[in-house]
Amino acid sequence: MKHIISACFFLFSLGMSAQNVTLTVDQNTTLKEFFKQIESQTDFKFAFTDQIDTNKKYFTKKSTFKTIEIEKLISELNQTSIVQFSITGNNIFVKQKPQTQKPAKKKNKLTGRIFDDERQPVIGANIFIKELETGVVTDVNGNYSIEVPDGNYTVQVSYVGFKNEEKRVSVTDDSKVNFNIDPDSQQLGEVIVMNNKAADIKATQMSVNKLSMQEIKKIPVAMGEPDPLKSILTLPGVTNAGEASSGFNVRGGAADQNLILLDGAPVYADSHMFGFFSIFNADIVNGLDLYKGGIPSKFGGRVSSVLDVTQQTGDFEEYKVNGGIGIISSRLLVQGPLEKEKGSFILSGRASYAHLFMKLADNNNSAMFYDLNAKLNYRFNAKNTLSFSGYFGNDLFDISDRFASTYGSTMGILNWKHKFTDRLNSNLSVFYSDYRFNLEIPIESFKWDSNIASYGLKYNWNFQQSEKFKINYGIDGLYYNFNPGVVKPTSSDSQFNYMQLDKKYALETSAFVDFENQITEKLTFRYGLRYSMFYRLGDETISTYENGQAVVYNPLYNIYEEGTPNGSISYGKGKTISNFNNFEPRAALSYAFNDETSVKASYNRMAQYIHILSNTQSPLPMSIWTPSGPFTKPQLLDQYAMGYFRNFKDGDYSLETELFYKNVQNRIDYIDGADVLANNNVEQVILNGKARSYGLELLFRKNTGVFTGWVSYTLSRAEQKTPGRTPEEPGIANGDWYLSGYDKLHNLSIVGSYELNPKWSFNGNFTLQSGQPVTYANGYYEMGGIHIPNYSLRNENRLPLFHHLDVAATYTPKPDKKKGWQSYWVFSLYNIYNRKNAASMSFTTNEDTGANETRRLSIFGIVPGVSYNFKF
Repeated sequence: MKHIISACFFLFSLGMSAQNVTLTVDQNTTLKEFFKQIESQTDFKFAFTDQIDTNKKYFTKKSTFKTIEIEKLISELNQTSIVQFSITGNNIFVKQKPQTQKPAKKKNKLTGRIFDDERQPVIGANIFIKELETGVVTDVNGNYSIEVPDGNYTVQVSYVGFKNEEKRVSVTDDSKVNFNIDPDSQQLGEVIVMNNKAADIKATQMSVNKLSMQEIKKIPVAMGEPDPLKSILTLPGVTNAGEASSGFNVRGGAADQNLILLDGAPVYADSHMFGFFSIFNADIVNGLDLYKGGIPSKFGGRVSSVLDVTQQTGDFEEYKVNGGIGIISSRLLVQGPLEKEKGSFILSGRASYAHLFMKLADNNNSAMFYDLNAKLNYRFNAKNTLSFSGYFGNDLFDISDRFASTYGSTMGILNWKHKFTDRLNSNLSVFYSDYRFNLEIPIESFKWDSNIASYGLKYNWNFQQSEKFKINYGIDGLYYNFNPGVVKPTSSDSQFNYMQLDKKYALETSAFVDFENQITEKLTFRYGLRYSMFYRLGDETISTYENGQAVVYNPLYNIYEEGTPNGSISYGKGKTISNFNNFEPRAALSYAFNDETSVKASYNRMAQYIHILSNTQSPLPMSIWTPSGPFTKPQLLDQYAMGYFRNFKDGDYSLETELFYKNVQNRIDYIDGADVLANNNVEQVILNGKARSYGLELLFRKNTGVFTGWVSYTLSRAEQKTPGRTPEEPGIANGDWYLSGYDKLHNLSIVGSYELNPKWSFNGNFTLQSGQPVTYANGYYEMGGIHIPNYSLRNENRLPLFHHLDVAATYTPKPDKKKGWQSYWVFSLYNIYNRKNAASMSFTTNEDTGANETRRLSIFGIVPGVSYNFKF
């Protein structure tokens, strides 16, 4: 009986399977419609899971079946449909097909270089692939690299002040596509989006400001000449000690805490004519980056900031000349090919001639400067490029026959770039850099010469595993030769004897690694580590002191005094006097809420092993660099920062806000009355303290249209503390926190540029800062008929509020002329309302009345400027 039933069921099933149907399905046929066609012609029923949506269209092509058996129909549909059919009895089951791994599309490298109209590589240009909705930014050499699958793409290039360029490219293998972009000469009323000025939302790098030469040349400055260094004073967190002062201060740091690089080589002095001009010639500078925090691991040696200045590379195709003639100085630049498409050169020179006017006015005083810049490039092939950058500058200053001084810098760097693969490239550099200062006083019959010289090597590698993971690592070494000074008599009756202050030598080495990892589409993390070592080396004799203290406290007069050496230790040439080493971790992250808004945070620890000995707020040309050693510890920084970044209206406007906190250990402090000039035992006048600064920075930019510019504001505090070494010692300012000389509670800059028409443009710059902290006399006492001032606690007072408004107008007679002689005029007024800002306050006695007086020293009133600029 059982066998009979089984046979009947088999025959019934066979009959069901043998049923034939006629139907048509296509891409618009839903599963429900398909079920109806089958069920209307057969006895089959359909069963399916919750994951199957019968209202969806699961068929991928049009098919017509005539009198086809069900089994054959199901078999054919399973080959083309995105669902799986199976027959059991009189039921047809429907389920999702198992996901199969799609073969990965082949990835190709699309690379190239972006050049401007003068065949200069464009740094920071935006490369955008329209079809993939992705893009990259060109590096410091104008190169870009992006991974794309096989296909045809529209590649768009955009950069501030230039026309957008677009090309259709077909990619089936690794390809190279270069672009040449032209200046934007569109008429008034057309809005140009300048994306590279907008805040970089997704990048982890924060606390960095970039300025192009187009922006720098629009900012009015004293004497009318564009100045890259002066331009950074318009950025949040950056100040200096006042008008005509050298150096700059970043987030409450001292000038010697800034690492200044010119094409990768360190620069130890940044100004001409005691701060009236910087050493950077705007004609040859390609751009600058100022890192105030979140500093990558490849940088080290300073604890405040990094100013990375790059020079142009020279034209590889044709010869060009440009220059300018101003009231105080003139400049000239020549560039062209050494070998077309392979080699180029660029040379620039600058000189002042104020001393000529002084002679015409029967003035025996003299002040002038000159400098020369050069860069040579040669591309051996697609994988090897060799370049050389050089700088030489000198200042001459004398007052009649009573005083004469010359000082200046020399720098040279040889650089070899090698590309191992599309993912790995390297950069090997060797360099030399020095700063020298010479002083002669004929009336005293002596000369004083000093200098610092350094020799260095850097070898960096960049590895890009993917678009989302990059590694930057390297090593570097730096050898220092410090000559604090040699005194030479210039006549037989000089009261000075020949004296060579102790020379000092040091070696600084380091290794670093930096990782950048895009964890998700919104979260990017950069982390790294730098390990630095520093060796103070002989040949030198080091004085020893009782209890190891070169500075002693006199409780009777409540003052610090110079200690008396009780012996010395001699170290032979190359012998280690002191050594230090530090781990310097770095970390930064960025979280993008969307394409317009992000938050960022960073931490970096840095060590600084060399210091400037100067007890003035602004470094002077005779300021001396000295290494860390037995009595001077290296400075150590911990800096924390977090910020909010937002672009508005597709980058037309941008907002950057940051909070920062800095803590510096082992900051040099000076005892009252310290004399550091020509002091062979400078440890007798310095103490080790600490410093801190914290604040809020705001930068709001308008990036597009005929009116562009930015507003920057900083609210900050910078303090120093040097407590007593024992409970009996008072330290400096009673051992409490006191304002450092670089504290500026409020710092506001407003920069604007208005393009009236192709011939005329106007620019303005307003600056307002809190007065610099100073120490005033709060009384006096009389001794032997002489009034002797009594001073308050250190930096307890301030100079008056500092502010000025500068304007400039640029006139281009023939703006449409693109070949031959091209020119433009710049007319400027610095300090247009003639504000007499105080550089210092002095307390004296009136010679006629005997009354005490306070006198304000001002450097500038209103200063007109005009320059004629040309190129051909």
